[in-house]
Amino acid sequence: MPELLIDFITSLDGYAAADGWPGWWGLEGPEYLTWLGEQPEADYTVLMGAATYRLMSGFAAAGEPGTDALAGMSKVVFSTTLSEPLLWPNTRLVAQDPVEAVREMKAKASTSMRTIGSLTLCRSLLKAGLADRFRVVVFPVITGSSGRERIYDGYPDVALEMIGSRTFDGRSQLLEYVPTILAGPPSRPESR
Repeated sequence: MPELLIDFITSLDGYAAADGWPGWWGLEGPEYLTWLGEQPEADYTVLMGAATYRLMSGFAAAGEPGTDALAGMSKVVFSTTLSEPLLWPNTRLVAQDPVEAVREMKAKASTSMRTIGSLTLCRSLLKAGLADRFRVVVFPVITGSSGRERIYDGYPDVALEMIGSRTFDGRSQLLEYVPTILAGPPSRPESR
């Protein structure tokens, strides 16, 4: 069965973006950009919502570093507000409920999937138990006063088993986990 990878970039304090900061907080070094172009998930279908599509296709149209690799990837946009034709190459629009659509895609398709941005989409896919792997690249900035879009607000409690890590350009950290949704905080073992 194909896997679903929830994939984020974040500031150290858990924001997906920050007012006034450039993409990747201006810290996309050569190792990170090379990894973006060579990562093994290049054949995965990229899943995103309408806001991320608008943002990323705009970055791609402006020639933002690292977005050229996305142009050739198969992409699915979940939206009831966008209409076809979508201008970004290799992009399909799906107006169906994303949880049900991804459940069907995992059951019927042979291609694995990964998200890009799309906080609401990622939250709903994780809550539905569809995420097989969770990856975050943490950039070394704290955007407390300018940060927006806190990634983990509204998430359930999730236990994360680390399966990999890497440092890019001596400053950004990639962390990979297998997520397990918890009913709540784990109880402490009774002390004797």
